Amino acid sequence: MAAVDLDPGSRGAVSGTGLEMRDITAMADRLVRDLLARSDIIGGAKPPRIIVDSSRLVNKSSQRLDTDMISDQLRAQLMRAASGRMRFLSREAMEDVAMERKLKRDGQVDVATRGMTRAVAGSDFKLTGRITSLDSRDNRNGMTQRSMQVIFELIDLESSESVYISDPYVIQRAQQEGVVYR
Repeated sequence: MAAVDLDPGSRGAVSGTGLEMRDITAMADRLVRDLLARSDIIGGAKPPRIIVDSSRLVNKSSQRLDTDMISDQLRAQLMRAASGRMRFLSREAMEDVAMERKLKRDGQVDVATRGMTRAVAGSDFKLTGRITSLDSRDNRNGMTQRSMQVIFELIDLESSESVYISDPYVIQRAQQEGVVYR
């Protein structure tokens, strides 16, 4: 059988009780709308600098998940929708940034088109999150049920204040035969 292209926003040909791409897209969309509506976060004179990566996206669910996929989707949708009202910092590229800064300061390369700064940009906020689940199985009929919850929180990196917490994104699904997520 030939491969079939599917819409990532719809239920796939193989789906189960766990978190799927359509869920990741939907919760990213909800988070984008929530954050962009918060004038206390994006209403300042300068756009806030935010770190969105998988380092504090904790998967405590029973499902094996690629948290990089979730954080990449969140960052991409936020960046596209924010249109300059938020700035995003990458701490994943710090080694590359440090090496390039050293090359510039040692005179081995020119200062490029944007010039040099005194220091690497500091962050105002970090987006964190937690994924949890509750599973049950009826051994009489083989029915499996999973409830998953995803919650995001925006932390002020100067004061440690939690300035935003999302409504829980909850999915609850049941099925007779299990799908294995890899």
